[in-house]
Formats: sequence, structure tokens, C-alpha cells
Amino acid sequence: MKKINLAVVGATGMVGRTFLKVLEERNFPIENLYLFSSKKSAGSKVTFAGKEYTVEELTEDSFTGRNIQIALFSAGGGTSAKFAPIAAANGALVVDNSSQWRMDPEVPLVVPEVNPEAIKEHKKGIIANPNCSTIQAMLPLKPLHDKYTIKRIVYSTYQAVSGSGVKGVEDLEEGIKGNPTGFYPHQISYNCLPHIDVFLENGYTKEEMKMVNETRKIFGDDSIRITATTVRVPVKNGHSESINLEFEKEFDLDELKEAMAAQEGVIVMDDPANNVYPTAVECAGNDEVFVGRIRRDFSVENGVNLWVVADNIRKGAATNAVQIAEKAMEMGLV
Repeated sequence: MKKINLAVVGATGMVGRTFLKVLEERNFPIENLYLFSSKKSAGSKVTFAGKEYTVEELTEDSFTGRNIQIALFSAGGGTSAKFAPIAAANGALVVDNSSQWRMDPEVPLVVPEVNPEAIKEHKKGIIANPNCSTIQAMLPLKPLHDKYTIKRIVYSTYQAVSGSGVKGVEDLEEGIKGNPTGFYPHQISYNCLPHIDVFLENGYTKEEMKMVNETRKIFGDDSIRITATTVRVPVKNGHSESINLEFEKEFDLDELKEAMAAQEGVIVMDDPANNVYPTAVECAGNDEVFVGRIRRDFSVENGVNLWVVADNIRKGAATNAVQIAEKAMEMGLV
């Protein structure tokens, strides 16, 4: 594969650092690497593939004359709103990890194992990375929707503090030590907060509505009825989700498990008699999505319950973005 010029925007943040780790692990073909951050973090030194790089302040001229072909963004919605179009105008294909572009009809929302063909549909030079909690749900749900047609989803999530970034992790660590904290609206240590992102007029949080709207967009199916409750829990890394599904069609439970096990990127861990089921601690550091506690929901005609766990910083953010970039190169779009 040809080598390209690549930029990472938000290079000193939690996801930005993981971008670099994943790029190095996967031997991504990089000719020249450019690292950008806010003014506050500019000047930092970062080592990638044995070479030291100096992080630059992101400006309107950062992409001028450098022939940057792919830009991975994880610097917040405001930064993406301003700078992603500038990068695209200078010839870069932008893969953006913020929520800024996800619901734009001209911007594909992509999980590469689920809807890679959507990458070709970009019209603004921008491809959106879905929300972390949405990404991990899509992998096991894709083969089930194809086979049985999902008509209703109930998401209940248990999301790690790393989803809030470095400050979220610090808040948990300081709280456990008994020190004062203030990042979350309530104490997160030894506690669960049914509050991720801001509350909306409909009573849901923005995080909950992200899961509803993003699921429909990725599957290209607005008919699926979806509800969600998202909860921040005192876990450092790894999101866990209880997913209740109702299908249009009847299913055999063993065949359903086989369909998920055959899905790229999914590992089924389902042997409750021997206490085998996925947990956040075990799944941390992996790029796959793990599924267990697979059982019928006897309260409806064609229902099933799943327990779905993944590393939210890797597959839920950095790895998915790098996989999008790899797919775009395979498709000859870069």
C-alpha cells in the first residue's frame, strides 16, 4: 500500500494518543506525519515509530501546501466545525471523531465492518466516526438485523469515565482517594450517574439520542423503534451495554449466536454455567466487540437480550477511525 501524508488533530488528548498507538500497531503506511493540538498543548514532544515529533498549534494555515491526504480529528465539535472543512478544502479526507458531522446528510457515518460502502458517499471530504456506545452495538446487531429484521431496540449502557477524557479518569481516581472532585455533577466514585452529555427538552440526554439517531442512520432504517438510557459508571475503561432486541422474524437461539460469531470484529463469550461472559476489565486493550449473556426475552414473541462490551477508546473511537482510513485507501479514495 502506498505511503501517505497523515495528520492527527487533537494529538495530545486521550483518543489522539490512541490514534497514534493504533496507527503504529497496524503499520499504517505514513510518509509524513503532522500532529496538531490547541495552543496550550503545542510544543509537546510525541514519539511515533521511534521518531520524535513536535506537536504544532492548529491554525487555519496548518493544512496549506502540505499535501495532507488523511486527517484524523479528535478535538471536539467546535474544532471540527471550523477546521475539518479547511482540511478537506486542502485535499485531505477527514475522519472526525466528534459529534459535529454525524447527522449531516452529506457526511457518511461509518463502522467499517457494518457499512463500509457508505465511505464512498462522502460529499464534503468528511467521514464521521459514530459515538463510542453506538459503534460497539452495531457489530453484533448488523448480522441480526440482516437475518431477522430488528423492529425495536432498548439500550441500557454502563459507560466508563474514559469516555469523558482525561478529566473523567482523574475525577474517578481522586474521588476514590477521598479528595474533592467537581468534573461530574455528582460524585462518580462508588456511584452511577444516569447523565451523559446534556439533557434535552424531551427528557433524554444528548448521548441517548445519539444512540437512537446514529443507529438508524448506520442501518439506513428509520423504522426501527429505539429507546436508550445511558449511565456513567465508576469504571476507568470499557463500555458495557445491555441490549434488548425485538425481531420481525422468529429465530433459533443457536443460529443467532452463530450469526454474531461469524460477524467480523465480534467475539462471543457466552458460557454462563462456567461464569464466562465479557467484562470491561477483560476487554480493555482489544479492538473486538465481545458479546455474552445471550438469552431469549420471554416477555415478547421474538425477543433476545445481549450483553455487549468493548474498549471505548480503541474500537469506540481510535481504532474505528483508523479502520475507516484503511478502507478509504483500499477503495482508492485517497
